[in-house]
Amino acid sequence: MIQQFSGWPDQALDILLRLDGEPSSALREELRKDRERLVRKPMIDLLNDVADADPAYADFSVWSYAKHTWWWQHQTATIRLARKVEIGLRFDLDGLHVKGAWHYPDPGQIELYRAAVAGKGSGLALAQAIDTLRHKGYEISGDVMKVTPPGYSPDHERAGLLRHRSVVASRALDRDDWLATAKALDWVLDTAADLNPMLSWFAEHVTAAEDP
Repeated sequence: MIQQFSGWPDQALDILLRLDGEPSSALREELRKDRERLVRKPMIDLLNDVADADPAYADFSVWSYAKHTWWWQHQTATIRLARKVEIGLRFDLDGLHVKGAWHYPDPGQIELYRAAVAGKGSGLALAQAIDTLRHKGYEISGDVMKVTPPGYSPDHERAGLLRHRSVVASRALDRDDWLATAKALDWVLDTAADLNPMLSWFAEHVTAAEDP
């Protein structure tokens, strides 16, 4: 396959800078075509190249526009790996942000998650995957309860993970010299490889058998 992505040109940041703050509807419409060409299309090219590199990442969406100005100021995309398990991307004036997440869980997924975290082998595997990401500089976050959920001891060795109702690992690329070149594709592929152990764990343990 011929690589499509060659980076975001400097003009992409110029467009986003003009959209900063509270741009009028007239200005948004004036910039729509340029934003599509300079900001959104590179994200589409990037995700097509990621999918070409690994078909596991072929189910993606690159979001378009909405009435709220935030969607004009931030170009987002999602790669779906399993039910509620995904890689999210966001390009804006701060750079390129990538996160791997299990979030907004379906009913029943939290119970599956807790049982797998409490399991000796499965829980240790997730803890190690997250620790590896943290040591590589990823920010680990999520919806976290203040107390250990009922039925699990506060002294459990993975009590911290048991309190999670979602898990997100994220990092950002803010190097302008990379964003304007195809090197950003390699960075995204490396990030996806880093996230794979954690996201594969969620796809295996938290996705119910009846989920499509």
